[in-house]
Amino acid sequence: MDVKKRIFAGALSGAGGTLVLTALRSGMAQAGLVVTSAPEQVVRRAEEMDLLEGWPQETRRALMVAAHLGYGVGAGATFGALRHEDLDLPDNELLAKLRGDREGPLTEAAVGAALGVLSWGAGWAGWLPVAGVHPAPWTQKTPRALLPIVDHAVYGAAWGLLFWTLTRKLWGERP
Repeated sequence: MDVKKRIFAGALSGAGGTLVLTALRSGMAQAGLVVTSAPEQVVRRAEEMDLLEGWPQETRRALMVAAHLGYGVGAGATFGALRHEDLDLPDNELLAKLRGDREGPLTEAAVGAALGVLSWGAGWAGWLPVAGVHPAPWTQKTPRALLPIVDHAVYGAAWGLLFWTLTRKLWGERP
């Protein structure tokens, strides 16, 4: 499968994964486990810097939703570009065992969960603290700092299942 198709499938899967993440976050918010999401924090930081002065509340809310969906679609497209089978690895029994069943949905869900945690690391432990939007996770004294890892793993697993469905089942191709 060429890179354009993988990116497209990844972006679509990223949109679906973002919806799953949003539903999970809504449930966690109702349970009182989370207060704000990263997109909300980014918009609040922009407000603190007077970048959104004069913007109506509805527009700020739309910006938050667009930022959340855009980040999820962008991460998904990146994951799609990274997921390819064109590795020139020698054929031997040990490597075959280590690679596992690369055709199964559970493998894609596991790979997706790992990529989701990677995206958490890039955001929550990377650019968000650097931009002053959110404190670095290692500076927090609450177990709640771990919740974004869980929801990004869920995003990634959903991404993996959707990517597998699009590429293997609907299009009948291997990434």
